[in-house]
Formats: sequence, C-alpha cells, structure tokens
Amino acid sequence: MARKKTGAGKNDGGAPRKRPSAAGPKAAQKRAAEERELGGRRHTSHEASPFLRGEKIDPRRIDGSETVAELIDGTFLAYNAARLREASQLLTRKMLEPDVTVGLTLTGALTPAGLGMAAIIPLIEAGFVDWIVSTGANLYHDAHFGLGLSMHRGNPQESDVVLREEGVVRIYDIFFDYDVLLSTDAFFRNVIRSPEFQRSMSSAEFHNLAGKYLQERERRLGIGQRSLLSAAYASGVPVYTSSPGDSSIGMNIAALALEGSKCLIDPNQDVNETAAIVLAAKRGGGRSAVLICGGGSPKNFALQTEPQIQEVLGIDEKGHDYFLQITDARPDTGGLSGATPAEAVSWGKIDPDRLPDAVVCYLDSTVALPLLTAYALANRNPRPLKRLYDRRQEMMDLLRRLYEESGHAPVAAEESESMLPMHR
Repeated sequence: MARKKTGAGKNDGGAPRKRPSAAGPKAAQKRAAEERELGGRRHTSHEASPFLRGEKIDPRRIDGSETVAELIDGTFLAYNAARLREASQLLTRKMLEPDVTVGLTLTGALTPAGLGMAAIIPLIEAGFVDWIVSTGANLYHDAHFGLGLSMHRGNPQESDVVLREEGVVRIYDIFFDYDVLLSTDAFFRNVIRSPEFQRSMSSAEFHNLAGKYLQERERRLGIGQRSLLSAAYASGVPVYTSSPGDSSIGMNIAALALEGSKCLIDPNQDVNETAAIVLAAKRGGGRSAVLICGGGSPKNFALQTEPQIQEVLGIDEKGHDYFLQITDARPDTGGLSGATPAEAVSWGKIDPDRLPDAVVCYLDSTVALPLLTAYALANRNPRPLKRLYDRRQEMMDLLRRLYEESGHAPVAAEESESMLPMHR
C-alpha cells in the first residue's frame, strides 16, 4: 500500500516535525530518513533553518573559457578561496564607490616580485588607490625597475655561499646582481644632494620628489611606466613609509647627513598628514577604506589614523568604514599582522557598525593581489583621481581647525616639577 505523503514540516498527525540534529535520538532519526527515502519525499527540513540560507555549493564547470572574475565568483566557494571572493566583492561593490578614499599598505617583498608593475601601478592609474603606506624596502626595490635595472627568477635551493662569491643577491627565488644595489644607492644619493631635498619634509614629499626623478629616468631610458613611485607622482598619490630609517633609502639619507645634508624625513608630519587624509574623507561626506597587503608597521600606521583623530586629538569619529586584509599571520601569537578587524574595533580603528564590511583573507599577497586587481579592473570603471598629494595643505588645515575646536588646551599642573600623580 502506498504511504501517505505528509507536509514538509509536519508529521502524520499534523504536528510540527523537529529537525534532525546530531544531538537528537539516533534510532528515530534513522527510521525517519529511511521512511523518507522509501516514500520518495524530498528532504526539506533545511528550508526553515536560518543557518542554511546561504547559496548552495553548485559551481560552474571550469572549461578554460572563464575570466578571472568568473572563476572567482563561480568557483571560489569555500575556505580561503571564499574569503578571496568576499574580498574581491567588498573591494568592487563598496570600497571603490566614488565617495570612498582607499588606503593601500604594503609589506613583504612585493615589488621585487614585479607586483608594482603588474598590480599596484594599474590600481593607481585606475583611481582605485588614493594613498599608500609601504615599507621603505618595497619602495627601494621598486626604484630598480624605474632605473632600468633587472631582477631575475632563480632557484631558491641554490647555495647562498656560491651566490655571494658570484656577486648575486637572493630574495627567496628572486636573484639580482649586487651592483643593482650599488647603482640604486648612487641614484638616491645623487638626487638627495639636490637643493630641493635640503629641508625637513614628510615621507610623502620625499617620495613625490623621488618619483619625479624616476619618471624622468624612465623617459630618458624609454622604458615606459615601471616604478610605482613614478606612477604615484604622476597621479598625485601620496606615498608614506612608517619607518623611514628602516630601508636602504633611509640608510642613504643618514649617510648624507654625515656630509652635512639637511634632508630629514619628519615622522610627525607623516602621522598628522595620514590622519588628515582620513578625517577629510569622512568629514567631506565620504568614507574611508584600507586594503592591507601583509601587516606589520604599515598596517598599524594606516589604522592608527583613527586613534590619532579620536584618542589623541580629541575629535569625534568612529573608525575606518572598510577593512580588507591579506595576511598569512595568525591572530593568537599577538602580532599586529594577524590582529583581526574585531580586535581593531576595541582600539577605535574600525567602526563597529561596519564590522560586516571587513574581510581577512589568509593568503599570500603575491597570489591574492594580482587576482584582486584583475577582478577590480574587470568589474569597475576607473575612478577620477583624487590627487590627495596636491590637497595635503587643505586637509591639514581641516585637521588643525577641528583640533582647536575640540578644546585641546592641557590641564594646568599645580607643580610642574613634581612627579605625575599615580594612575589608578
């Protein structure tokens, strides 16, 4: 005799059927599943669960004809592939809206691997990156390409003793002639000796001047746009470094100080200028986004703009609106590179109301950044350049005015020579 079919969520008596659970009665669940199979009834209990409303895992077949964007949207469905899909969609659907100011941070040896030319310059020229914080090393190695110097692919298993004897320097599987370093050092010393460098300046000013000279060298060599510093100069994108002395560029600035050079990178200007960029973005009716490649000091330097605005300057704000990080660092070791956006909320770095608009992709930046770039260029038209470098004075004027309006005058101490009262 045919079994009587019942409703999707009812038992034969019309009462609601409880969904099977790993904590439920196993024998009864087993019998129910067998009865459903024998009765030809479709499994429907998932339709009532709020946890099972995500899209089904039902990827397209990969046939070789798909674009990068189609591959990411259609097959990057779980694990860190899914995080990269979420990152790509966050970048294109929200971070690249016209009113969002996007800051990019760079750590790890990305420019020696060619990512300056392959990904960062296209992002700059498309108006997808408005300001940058980088390690000095990335900017130093970027200059090699603008000077027409070569980097080569190599075998990371080669003997470093032999490489040293051969005058070859290795960055994992990137090899280059030791003279590349000497030539780049000579270039920076030559331009830093020029009169326009003989003053105190922000690192953005320094890199803008260096980008001007690199652009001229590219023009003379006829090699096209190869340096991200040159591209940033042309597009008005300010480029900061969070540790000016921690690179070969800083080492050459220090060496010339022994000759009497007056070139000095002032971190105070960097801290205030970067805070002014974020403040102007938000007070101008817009939003602020950070795209973090790696972590380290550049990550902190970009994110500390909000504590600088709120905690130190006393100006009311809520934190960055969008947070996208590519990292291979774990959060449980306490290092900043692995710190999550949720943790950043407690510092005031990220707006808690925008926490859903935060994605962490646990992936190598050399894999993720080219894919993100291709996805963004395929899905968004170029944005008008914001040319924030040219607006630094305007943004600093806003920062000073709001700082003064916040009532920043210090509380007078009764005895300036006494010890500070103990914090309780």
